[in-house]
Amino acid sequence: MATDHLDPESLAFDDLPPFPNDVPTAPLLRISLKKLIDQDTDEQQRLWRACCDLGFFYLDLRAGSENGDGELNGDGLLADAEAMFTLGKQVLELPEVEKVQYDYHDAGEQGSYFGYRRLGQKLIDGGDGKRDGSEFWNSSKDDLLGVTDPLPAPAVLQKEGNRALVRRYVQRSHAVVTLLLGVLSDQLGLPAHTLQNLHRLRTTSCDIVRWVRAPWQPMDENKISLGQHTDFGSVSVLFNRLGGLQVLPPGEGAEWSYVRPLQGHCICNLGDAMVKFSAGILRSNLHRVVNPPGKQEGLTRMSLVYFARPEDEVLLRALEGSEMIDARRGQQDGGADEEEVVTAKDWIYRRSIGRRVGVNHAKSMGTDQEGLKQSSKVISVAK
Repeated sequence: MATDHLDPESLAFDDLPPFPNDVPTAPLLRISLKKLIDQDTDEQQRLWRACCDLGFFYLDLRAGSENGDGELNGDGLLADAEAMFTLGKQVLELPEVEKVQYDYHDAGEQGSYFGYRRLGQKLIDGGDGKRDGSEFWNSSKDDLLGVTDPLPAPAVLQKEGNRALVRRYVQRSHAVVTLLLGVLSDQLGLPAHTLQNLHRLRTTSCDIVRWVRAPWQPMDENKISLGQHTDFGSVSVLFNRLGGLQVLPPGEGAEWSYVRPLQGHCICNLGDAMVKFSAGILRSNLHRVVNPPGKQEGLTRMSLVYFARPEDEVLLRALEGSEMIDARRGQQDGGADEEEVVTAKDWIYRRSIGRRVGVNHAKSMGTDQEGLKQSSKVISVAK
């Protein structure tokens, strides 16, 4: 039976107020990690459809493992995510005077992308002065794995037991991403391991673990925890327990729709790099974060994300070796050769810096330019 037919109520978080049934929810497909590991062709096709149509999907991690307790271990990743929420709460509830010592906001365009970011330091929805309502901490994959020198961090993150937890979470998240990239690479008709070889675990990249804390705030059209955007990189692996994430499905007349959190699942979505690599075949969809809905209103929302990005020196452009991608490029007006080509690292920094207060907002625009224009006309904000 396809996992889409499961009753979402059976996957609710029993220790939280219920997610409401009277709000619009996004039509995410549920993909089974176990079936992907088993190379189930029907499940691979469902993943492909999800990545082309919406770019968002649930990934059911339960009972999905390879080689026992190895890195590709869905139940292990679920357990690590629970422990990571506890650690992230400790980090983001540190005194403000301590957290701001690691604030990368003032580092400038050549500064670090890793560390703490305060509430209200990013602009939302058009760059017209509205500020976000979330704070977060970025931990570097390369720091955790010893690819680069250690970065400054609070004492709680320097404890070896905690570093070991975050390191294991990175490795298990990256193993899931590698599996997904392998399916998409094959579906695109690329030479074997093309996408995987652009995302090697121990090569320098802007891959991060991010904890996000969004305190409840009075909601109106000008109060968004995190403004509409597409993700910067390749694949995002998200865990959250409260509602608040919304996506804007493609198509005229679409409305912002909630993504219901499900036990035993993570939420995955594609980023800009996958659009560029595939000449637009794969989709990076607009999304944003608002207050939790219904009886969850008033609660502080915590999220945990692993952002997988291409290696720093990879050029973001349509990949060669695929008849499907070549055909798509041939259909595009002006041809793909007229596109600006940047490295993955430059793209990540440009998009991140462009959302900072006091910086040109145009730098933060992602691949879904038309969606960004259309969504500015959507005035419905869920209460």
